[in-house]
Order: sequence, then structure tokens, then C-alpha cells
Amino acid sequence: AATMSSGIDLLDDCIADLEAKLHLSPGEALPESFSAAAAGGDKKQQKKKKDKKQGGGGGKQKAKPPKKQKGNAANDDQPDICKLEFKVGQISKVWIHPDADKLYCEEIECGEPEPRQIASGLRPYYTEEEMLNQRLLVVSNLKPKNLVGFKSHGMVLCAAEANEDGSENVKFVEPPADAPLGEVITFGGLPTPEPFSGAQVEKKKIFKACLPGMKTTDEGLAAWNGYVFMTSVGPCKTSIKGGAMR
Repeated sequence: AATMSSGIDLLDDCIADLEAKLHLSPGEALPESFSAAAAGGDKKQQKKKKDKKQGGGGGKQKAKPPKKQKGNAANDDQPDICKLEFKVGQISKVWIHPDADKLYCEEIECGEPEPRQIASGLRPYYTEEEMLNQRLLVVSNLKPKNLVGFKSHGMVLCAAEANEDGSENVKFVEPPADAPLGEVITFGGLPTPEPFSGAQVEKKKIFKACLPGMKTTDEGLAAWNGYVFMTSVGPCKTSIKGGAMR
């Protein structure tokens, strides 16, 4: 009994000592703010333990940023001509370049939201009237270039032949009359083209690499190394036979 009494007395002494430190009256309950803080501390301790169990090491875990997705790589294995993009187009507006003797400025409908503005050195070969509404092929994935202050977004495709007097005869390469505007040209016997970007075409000099093989056939069909320029309704043609295309 004496031992039990001394134990209770010891416990009472501890409680009294704690009350004194907390400035509490004997038997006074703990303040709510203290209880909440204690509870919060318990929750933090529990969270730390939980994080530790899950391998978090207790501390905030930074989410790893998502890996950047690479764009589709250019297909270098396809023939060079398939790296270019040729579209069926039609001139809807034409005017003389104010600062260049040989250039026309054109707006060409290519099945896109806005017509393309392109400059062409065709004034020695066509009148404005002949240019207007002309159906043609546009090389549409060339990097835009400033031509005497006019930004040209592509080029029109023509065929040329030398005359006996040393001058040149230049004619448009024309798609079939019912080929839809904006249709992308394919090449008979070659894979479906996967055109490069304008920057890639310029950097790798794709157009220049294709020029030696771009010639019209003896029937006047547009071709690259014998592979004919095709639309969904037939081949592209010109009146010049066996001539270089550019």
C-alpha cells in the first residue's frame, strides 16, 4: 500500500510540475490551440513515417518533368524528289513587280486558307493576261525568299528549251484541267512523298539535287528520272518535249 501511495504521489508531482510549466491551474484542461497543434504534429509525424515506408525519405517529392516528344524525323531514305512538295495551283491575281524588270508577282490558289504570294521571272515569256487563271504546279515547301523586296512563298514549275537563235522557250508544267487545287503530286512507281520542311530542303539542297533529273519526256510528260508527275486524274504535261524543268 505504501508503494502504491508513493507511486501516486510521484505521478501527482509530475502533473503539478507540468501544470506549472504550462501556467495551468490544478485540474485545468489543455487549451484547444495546444491540442490542435499537438494533433497536427502527430499527423506530420505519421505522414513522415508513411513517406519513409513508401521510399519518399520524408521530404517533398518533385515530380519529374515529362519527356519532350520528338517530332517526326525526316525520311532520308526516300528518293530526293519525294522530299519536295508540288501542289496543283491556279493564279488568281497577277501584277508587275514595281522594282524588277523580269518579275511578276502572283497570288496563287493552292487549296490553302490564303492564296500564296509568289514571284516568278516570267515577264519575258507571258503577258499578264496569259498569266491570270493559269493552272500550274507550285513547289510549296521551299523556304520563303525575298525577291527584290517581295517575299515569295514557293515557285512555279516550268519547262524550258533552247531556240535556234539562242533564246529560250519557257512553258508552264500544267496539271489536268479537273485536278483539284491543292492536290499534292505523286510520282508513278515511287513511294508516297513525305515532304521535308522548307529549312530542311534548303539545308540539304534538295531542289538543286533534283534538277538534273527533272525533264519532260518525248511525249511532254513532266518527270524525274523517268518517274512521271501524277495527279489523281492523270499526269502533268507541257508542250515542251525533252526539256529541262525548273
